[in-house]
Amino acid sequence: MIWARDLQNPEGPVALPDGSWLLVEGGAERGCVTHLSADGQTRRTVRKTGRPNGLAVDADGAIWVAESSTPSLQRLTMEGDCRVVATECDGEPFLFPNDLCFGPDGALYLTDSGASVHTFAPNNWIRPDYMTIDFDGRVYRIDPKNGSVTLLDRGIRFTNGIAFGADGLLYVNETITGNIYRYRAAEESAPGRRECFGNVIRSDAPPGWKGPDGMAFDERGLLYVAVFGQGDVTVLGLAGEVVKRIPTNGIMPTNIAFALPGERRIHVTEYQYGHMETFAVESDGLPLWDGGRHEAAMKPGSGAACE
Repeated sequence: MIWARDLQNPEGPVALPDGSWLLVEGGAERGCVTHLSADGQTRRTVRKTGRPNGLAVDADGAIWVAESSTPSLQRLTMEGDCRVVATECDGEPFLFPNDLCFGPDGALYLTDSGASVHTFAPNNWIRPDYMTIDFDGRVYRIDPKNGSVTLLDRGIRFTNGIAFGADGLLYVNETITGNIYRYRAAEESAPGRRECFGNVIRSDAPPGWKGPDGMAFDERGLLYVAVFGQGDVTVLGLAGEVVKRIPTNGIMPTNIAFALPGERRIHVTEYQYGHMETFAVESDGLPLWDGGRHEAAMKPGSGAACE
């Protein structure tokens, strides 16, 4: 079912406690964080940021944005106040902040696809020779209390979706190969060893740019992965095996989020038609970590104001 229309390059859906939704519209004309009503029929712009990609909402209702045009992690209020929290790690600038989530330790985890969006998709069109790009995809951990950034991994070929499982492990995907990786956490400051959990590319997948994008776990531990360019949400089982594939209306699903508990529905953003689609599923989503309540977490005025 089509739940919302006329969205420009939608990504990063997040269900809010009142049943309304946040998402980003990354198209050049809008480039904003959008707030949709609970029925999907009305909307307002929270703030234009440039080319936002991923979203996460913390326990205080603050919106954390992975901004790819001016590579940065930004923090917004629902009223549109914006602060730049981070732009680099140890002097090395972010290239393409892509997706993010909170972890059980209260930290924020961020993927960086490893090449600037202007290099990868000039004028918002993916380069036909994308395989020649030297991607250095990265995974970062950010302390929301002070904005400090730690590099956890790099050398991934277009790092994209990110989520924590019920097992407490960090899952990250690699678009070009179709691999889903997981990290067996060793210490708070590092996720430990990367291992391949599964792959979502079909043997008969269409040619061209395709691979895993946003993803989310259900409460049973199954992993739902939006597969851009393949036109489906691929569901992986507890051992990483393909359980089923849910076809989407468009061929370019970008991200997925579960609706509120009790609804047993997923919402999927999709580029080709500019829709948010919704599908009935067998289970609710795994509750998301939200960073807890940090009394000193990026108080108003901390960080640089957004332009």
